[in-house]
Amino acid sequence: MQKRLVIAGTGSGAGKTTWTIGLMQAFKDCGLHVQGFKCGPDYIDPTYHTAVTGRPSRNLDSWMLDKETVKDIFIQASRDADLSIIEGVMGFYDGKSPKNNVGSTAEISILLEAPVLLVVNISSMARSAAAIVKGFQRLDPNVNIAGVLLNQAGSEGHAKLCGQAIEQECGIPVVGHLVRGDIPKIPERHLGLIPAIERGELSGFFKELGKTIREKADLDKILQLADTDQAVVISRPTLFGKKQESCVRIAVARDVAFNFYYPENLALLEAAGAELVYFSPLEETKLPEEIDGLYIGGGFPEEFAKKLAGNTAIKQQIKKRIEAGLPTLAECGGFVYLTESLTTADGRAYPMVGLIPAHVAMTSKRAALGYREITSLEETIILGKGETAKGHEFHYFSMTKSASFSHVYHVQGLRGEKEEGFYLPNVAAGFTHLHFASNTNMPQRFVQYCLDHKGGSAWKKQIEKTEKG
Repeated sequence: MQKRLVIAGTGSGAGKTTWTIGLMQAFKDCGLHVQGFKCGPDYIDPTYHTAVTGRPSRNLDSWMLDKETVKDIFIQASRDADLSIIEGVMGFYDGKSPKNNVGSTAEISILLEAPVLLVVNISSMARSAAAIVKGFQRLDPNVNIAGVLLNQAGSEGHAKLCGQAIEQECGIPVVGHLVRGDIPKIPERHLGLIPAIERGELSGFFKELGKTIREKADLDKILQLADTDQAVVISRPTLFGKKQESCVRIAVARDVAFNFYYPENLALLEAAGAELVYFSPLEETKLPEEIDGLYIGGGFPEEFAKKLAGNTAIKQQIKKRIEAGLPTLAECGGFVYLTESLTTADGRAYPMVGLIPAHVAMTSKRAALGYREITSLEETIILGKGETAKGHEFHYFSMTKSASFSHVYHVQGLRGEKEEGFYLPNVAAGFTHLHFASNTNMPQRFVQYCLDHKGGSAWKKQIEKTEKG
């Protein structure tokens, strides 16, 4: 059976990320193949998971995706793993609404029938820790809180007192504890840290954390709790099954500046018949050969604005190819890259690709955060007019648009509605990070537009050849 655990917190800051990556490292050091998952749309924590486990971490999101798709993603990613560790988001029961579990870690744990280890920050409490755990147990009888991890204990004795109270009153074991000072503080998580993680600069921290967790947690007991009699199954064929033969080549920007992609988006493009060809707008001076489409995902171009601006050769080629009709999807950082300029936090403006008639500037405060449901305002390369999809938005950008700017999406969020993104017949670009599994017509439609473009290009080449003959 699939061994699996959810690491949940009583709230944000309880310590679930520390325990998650620590357990991943500890079990990996013991020789296990560990698969990481993250509840919700986060891109940063999965980067930690991937760096530690050596396997791409996957997002499990029960608001953006239907339940069968969430299970499908879990099944495909965990197929050859010894243990799956699923990191929660916010507090265990926090999701889309205060009245139900939709979009919460609790909903994911119920859906996957996964045992839960609840992380409790016990700073300045003793027996009260048991009351907190009991409340989490009783709020929803469908959840399986199987054990507890203690964080921020004042001493070994303090951890023991809290553990005794929890085990007596709640009937579940405390399977690990951390005393303040046991480990270095986890680096402040922000987008700019991701390149450092990918370069291996935190490998020493991960190793030290794993060693501490091996000493402070009962790994054998945790593995025992992870065992479940129920396999996760779906009632329909997988979305990520056998790929059809590739019919188009899509260039995908992937480097330290552009790397925010749901793995499922890429897999669904491949399943639809795309061969994905990766390139770096930072390091390379030209696009890959014979491409039929372009996908520039999110990232943080602001961290590399000077270098991106200086690579004029590829900027000019990208602009020329898009103006000639190359189907192009750009999200957040990719959207910014296609504009006229990007002004960084120090007030310096750097020229970008210059395709989109707008200027972007970094803001000191977060400009947008949250789930988004989009409706296409036009017939686009990914959605028909009026068709919907789901995603999320998170950035620190403001945008000044010219009069010729044409929006592509109507966006509904928790705090209201707006129009956003940029439209051309062959371009869909916006701040929203879309999840293709929320509307599987998107990858199919994108590939079809790329195929049509390829056919048009081939037809033009044949005409030119005939004329020369």
